Amino acid sequence: MPRREVQKILVIKLSALGDFVLALAAMKKIRQAHPKAHITLLTTPPFEALAKASPYFNAIWTDGRPEGFAQWIALRKRLRAAHFNRVYDLQTSGHSNRIFQVMRPNPPAWSGVAFGASLPHSNPLRNGMHTLERQADQLMYAGIWPDAPTEPGTAPPPDLSWVLAGAAGTRPPTAGVKPKPYAMFVPGGSAHRPEKRWPVEKYGELARILYARGLDVVVIGGPQESALAQGIQRQVPGARDLTGRTDFASIAVLGAKAALAVGNDTGPLHLAAAAGAPTVVLFSSASDPTLSAPRGKVAVLQAPKLAELPVAKVAQAAASLLPSARGAA
Repeated sequence: MPRREVQKILVIKLSALGDFVLALAAMKKIRQAHPKAHITLLTTPPFEALAKASPYFNAIWTDGRPEGFAQWIALRKRLRAAHFNRVYDLQTSGHSNRIFQVMRPNPPAWSGVAFGASLPHSNPLRNGMHTLERQADQLMYAGIWPDAPTEPGTAPPPDLSWVLAGAAGTRPPTAGVKPKPYAMFVPGGSAHRPEKRWPVEKYGELARILYARGLDVVVIGGPQESALAQGIQRQVPGARDLTGRTDFASIAVLGAKAALAVGNDTGPLHLAAAAGAPTVVLFSSASDPTLSAPRGKVAVLQAPKLAELPVAKVAQAAASLLPSARGAA
């Protein structure tokens, strides 16, 4: 279908936060390729506010993971009634394949890997590509990014300038602390993936090193991760505990203003890196940074077991990212 006829578009991206942040780069390109189209995002509730703040969508649907027969029927009815001309499936999972199948017998033009898709991303190397290059390649196959940068490390990172513009003039979460540069720590992550966490005691040691260098320390995470912040505070009592007090937009603002971000391979750290924070990201053997590491001013450290990653090595990487002088937060 010629691009000028593509008037109603569905983009599918359901989870998780790190993947959603990386997909913002492809979402931007889709909007640029279809500036006058009505674009709907099919996602899940945690990403509604962030998606609404972006300039890429006209509508946000949060019922992308139906549970049970009745919800699937409701989603199918909604999808068919919308009469989409094209779908960009950025989830490319078994679940999004099922969404394609419920739109039969006459599904819209579909970019993705669903069986029967009319715009298939058929590159046999796709599963070995970093998310940014893989999705750029997918959009090249779909015909909207003919010169897509697909060589390793060449695709542009997400652009979160719109988050910062939306936060202009608001009081940042760190207001009231003395005007010093700060390091943002992300010591948590998925509770069911403890192997992806650097020990909190080592975060505490790193906090002492950075605090001695004149940096404040701000700890973010979910409310269930307040114990991690308290563990860091035992070594640096002045560290600020913001666990449970930050939404995605405020995490991006904190990242944009941070002198440094250090954390595990988890969504909030991706958000901070995308916002511009010089970032040290810690990987165990449970994940492959060549497929999913954040991009930007980023140092990637990996150890088979994160407990074996020395504090000195992380401190050295942090020092390499810190300017000799940085303005206050």
